[in-house]
Amino acid sequence: MIEVTNLVKNYTTGSVVTKVLHGIDLSVQDGEFVSIMGKSGAGKSTLLYQMSLLDTPTSGSITISGTDIETLQGKERINFRLNNLGYVFQEYALLPDLNAEENVMLPLLMKGLSRADAQKTAQDALDNVGLAHRHFNRPSQLSGGEQQRVAVARAIAGKPTILFADEPTANLDTASGTQVIKILDQLNKDGQTIVMVTHEKEYAIYSDRIVHIEDGVIDKETTPNTL
Repeated sequence: MIEVTNLVKNYTTGSVVTKVLHGIDLSVQDGEFVSIMGKSGAGKSTLLYQMSLLDTPTSGSITISGTDIETLQGKERINFRLNNLGYVFQEYALLPDLNAEENVMLPLLMKGLSRADAQKTAQDALDNVGLAHRHFNRPSQLSGGEQQRVAVARAIAGKPTILFADEPTANLDTASGTQVIKILDQLNKDGQTIVMVTHEKEYAIYSDRIVHIEDGVIDKETTPNTL
């Protein structure tokens, strides 16, 4: 599903070059749930952002579902993200002036669905994450856990090939975090490929494989039973 080869990412500020990723090789299989773990600053989120087309690597290659993403430019890149990838972020990234249903509908409308179809799909996605009673609430009227579940609903409504989650439980209490991770676990059991960055062992145990990043390289790969 994902093939990363010799991935390098540097950030340049003036004459200062900060090297973050140092030649990463990583494969993710169809239907796999992979967690990326490591200390703060190790390069976890940077790796996820390269893999999910939210940033551009300095060098190396990334292939997703047989497509070399280096060949995608401009609108092609945007459309590939929109039609193939789903995202859940630590900060929820919901639009404050839209209610839950409208937040989930927005990327569906961007994909070209009719308003009626987008609304029905959004309603179903919200119901599937336990928010049937929150369709018309704005983010300010929702708890952190509910906002994150809206974000999950938005990510899965378009039936993405791969779901990327960057610290999806970091801002949540234990009960809300467990609720969100169990939703991701069920999605994976239903066949969804998931790549998640987390620093919390109690949530990484839900994955099939754990990739440990240290100082911009893969230190080791383990299974949850080692935690």
